Amino acid sequence: MPAMIVDCAIYRQGRRTEGPEDFSDALAQARATGDSFLWVGLHEPTEEEFDRVSTEFGLHALAVEDALKAHQRPKLDVYDGSLFMVLKPVVYEPESDTVSTGELMLFVGDGFVVTVRHGEGAPLKAVRHRLEAEPELLRHGPTTVLYAVSDAVVDHYTEVAAELQTDLEELEARIFSPSGGDDTKNTASRIYTFKRQLQEFRRATGPLAQPVQRLASAGVPFVNAASQPFFRDVDDHLVRANEAVEGLDRLLSDILSAHLAQVSVRQNDDMRKISAWAAMAAVPTMLAGVYGMNFDHMPELHWRWSYPALIALMVVLELGLYRLFKRRGWL
Repeated sequence: MPAMIVDCAIYRQGRRTEGPEDFSDALAQARATGDSFLWVGLHEPTEEEFDRVSTEFGLHALAVEDALKAHQRPKLDVYDGSLFMVLKPVVYEPESDTVSTGELMLFVGDGFVVTVRHGEGAPLKAVRHRLEAEPELLRHGPTTVLYAVSDAVVDHYTEVAAELQTDLEELEARIFSPSGGDDTKNTASRIYTFKRQLQEFRRATGPLAQPVQRLASAGVPFVNAASQPFFRDVDDHLVRANEAVEGLDRLLSDILSAHLAQVSVRQNDDMRKISAWAAMAAVPTMLAGVYGMNFDHMPELHWRWSYPALIALMVVLELGLYRLFKRRGWL
């Protein structure tokens, strides 16, 4: 089995059966029985490796190109011989509190499912094991795999949204703490970084709404009509995930606006304090400047108590200004 093939199995009546190691023979055997299908799982295949797969399964050239290049938007395309769907699993890294996305493509056709995974996110081993434990569900054919994979990816969206909600609450608490807004530059950087993560999350969840709605409706080739209620359930979960992302984005924008307002208020307070201290410094400077001009005909210069009186006047004026600014909250 080539290294790119993670797993390859024939499922007959919902149960995994032993089959030929070569997937070409396995596909022929699955189609011959009529009640079986082949599920091939691939991980980051090269163009040469995927060439044989695409030839044997009759995959459309445009879909093959998308599957190899990756970096696709979530979408659902219908070709003559297969159905092609792109999903973007989201991975949350708790150590760095960051969000990253992978790529997951599914080809669904007559008697086969081919999954192509790029990146380390959303491994399908757990999904395969869960389906193998429910043969009654798996016996409905390739549509079941399409539903189970979509459901697993969308359910994980909700979990990541909950993690981001917790991170946003912690960020909000730090920003609005008494000392949280002192480092304005780093605070704005954290908010911007968080907003970029939400945008990355939104690029995965937003475009997926239309494909899932199509699967929940009738008339999609290679999709069992009895699966519509299941895809409607996936659509419901996706709507909640999208609403959660929108709510986080709005709250983050409000936090940024409140932070900028907080910075503006703090700057105004600083300017008032600077202005108050400047006014207090101007009074003794003015008096010292007047009596430092050294004119001969200044009556106060030859008075014995001129110096103590001037110092006392300075102190009285300074205390008066200090009390005035303190009462108004400028100091």
